[in-house]
Amino acid sequence: MFEQTFKNIDDILHKDAGCGSELDYVEQTSWVLFLKYLDDLEKDKATAAELSGKAYTNIISKEFQWTVWATPKDKDGKLDHHKALTGDDLKDFVDLKLFPYLKKFKADAESADTIEYKIGEIFSELKNRIQSGYNLREVINRIDELRFRTHAEKHEMSHLYEDKIKNMGNAGRNGGEYYTPRPLIKTIVKIVAPEIGNKIYDGAVGSAGFLVEAFEYLKHPSTSSGQRRELTTKEYEILQKKTFYGKEKKSLAYIIGTMNMILHGVEAPNIVHTNTLAENLADIQEKDRYDIVLANPPFGGKERAEVQQNFPIKTGETASLFLQHFIKIMKAGGKAGVVIKNTFLSNTDNASVSLRKLLLENCNLHTVLDMPAGTFTGAGVKTVVLFFEKGSSTKKVWFYQLNLDRNLGKGNPLNEKDLADFIELQKTKAESENSWSIAVKDLPDGKAGIDQKTFDLSAKNPNKKEEAALRQPQEILSAMKALDEESADILNSILVLI
Repeated sequence: MFEQTFKNIDDILHKDAGCGSELDYVEQTSWVLFLKYLDDLEKDKATAAELSGKAYTNIISKEFQWTVWATPKDKDGKLDHHKALTGDDLKDFVDLKLFPYLKKFKADAESADTIEYKIGEIFSELKNRIQSGYNLREVINRIDELRFRTHAEKHEMSHLYEDKIKNMGNAGRNGGEYYTPRPLIKTIVKIVAPEIGNKIYDGAVGSAGFLVEAFEYLKHPSTSSGQRRELTTKEYEILQKKTFYGKEKKSLAYIIGTMNMILHGVEAPNIVHTNTLAENLADIQEKDRYDIVLANPPFGGKERAEVQQNFPIKTGETASLFLQHFIKIMKAGGKAGVVIKNTFLSNTDNASVSLRKLLLENCNLHTVLDMPAGTFTGAGVKTVVLFFEKGSSTKKVWFYQLNLDRNLGKGNPLNEKDLADFIELQKTKAESENSWSIAVKDLPDGKAGIDQKTFDLSAKNPNKKEEAALRQPQEILSAMKALDEESADILNSILVLI
């Protein structure tokens, strides 16, 4: 039901002059979806309060409730066309009354970790782009068909929303940068293994995929015997309010990330709309630090000179600035899994060399996962994942090169099975055809470490079997002759039977 509704909404928005691409469709669907979700959430809270004998006060005042302005119903539960606004009346109400009302929530909220604050922040960033009030009425009617009451309904909706984000990669305007393949994120979360009570941070939050998967991972913690258990009420409250933190520079990504977390069950995500790199590293204090960093900072971006002044190692490469930020903002003993371009391992410019030296001296870079081309649909870059812990220098780096027997692409994406061998070998950092270790400094047994001037960490696999050497022409011709003779024998035996 949900999937068909989304397709119908896209068809409606495709006809509207204000929506030009898949990015607009997601943005405009998001705000209407959010208000319907909020209405169902308020109904659930009112029911829960009634069952416990308490009174419930609605967040949204009467005039602006979904069932009043969007879908007033008659006594048969059908849309009351006499009361339901449409055309210019609906568009004027949304633009001139509803949005200004919802924006004010940000200033009036008690604190940033409340759903009231999130309502205000989302509607401060958004504007209604649907130009036709008749198209808007159709979208509202479609979204009103959706329910967010049961766990199964919320689960299905969250997955469909993820699919919409994934499809944005084809929409231009760098839509794809919001989406990291979920099998890779799940693997990174498993290796970093956050625990309840950790503060988890993504400073380039995008669609909040890392925070969503960390939430899913922590919702069912393992006991000492390896069994899954349910969360206590206190643990669930910690997950809701004191666990997940993110920052995002772009308005659309901020809205999508916030919506994605809300649909997955985090009621008031601690995601802030800000340029992470505008923060001076020298201003970060102990109270600002996090236990876990999970991130895939933008590839190939360039930052202005004034932003670069916030960092000890000056560079225009956005990902290199993010890496400095992550190292600084982690607590001592903190753990990280960060996706970065593979050229970071070997670039010879001064900034890259200095950054590798900083990472190796301040952190234990224990694992590097080398990903194949095509991991990121539509992005022509190869990536690695850096796994490190802050507080002690690196002695040895374990590398794993993901060699698949197929080419990755849109029709053949990465899956969790592809990464199963990596997860298993990483536990003991074992050597294999695809994995090996490099010492940072020369070892007593004469084994050379990495170059102490360049700190080059290029992922050159010493264990990979060489491809079979090309055969000599004479050998190939002899094999062809033998095959011809075999074919002739088979044909003759068939002719005898006829």
